[in-house]
Amino acid sequence: MSTSYSGGCACGAVRYEAKAAPIFENHCQCRDCQKRSGTGHESYLTFPSRSEVKITGTAMDWRVVADSGNEKIHSFCPVCGTPVYVTFAAMPDSIAVHAASLDDPSRFNPTVLTYSIRALDWDKMDTGLKTFETMPPG
Repeated sequence: MSTSYSGGCACGAVRYEAKAAPIFENHCQCRDCQKRSGTGHESYLTFPSRSEVKITGTAMDWRVVADSGNEKIHSFCPVCGTPVYVTFAAMPDSIAVHAASLDDPSRFNPTVLTYSIRALDWDKMDTGLKTFETMPPG
């Protein structure tokens, strides 16, 4: 099995490949993630260095102020609209890819649930996940 993580949008116009392992894998139940996903949460793999994630194709960006008060930059395919990755103004080096955008989504191994304070009653999560009401410290 490859050690890289690759994926992209539904039509293939925007692709990524990360050679390093993610440093954080989580489900997020903040309102922004709920609205963007059209369901109760979104799921991400965060990589420490944007420079180590090769992106091909040109994504469109949409900026939003997160529950934390920090700006998030959502990047999506301008052809099919698929959300592909997120960057953060407060942490400009890191990048998070959407778990469902992976070529092999089974590689996603969430260990954390963030923004549980915003959880919707019908969006049940694995009770074994380390849970934070907002973002974990650090």
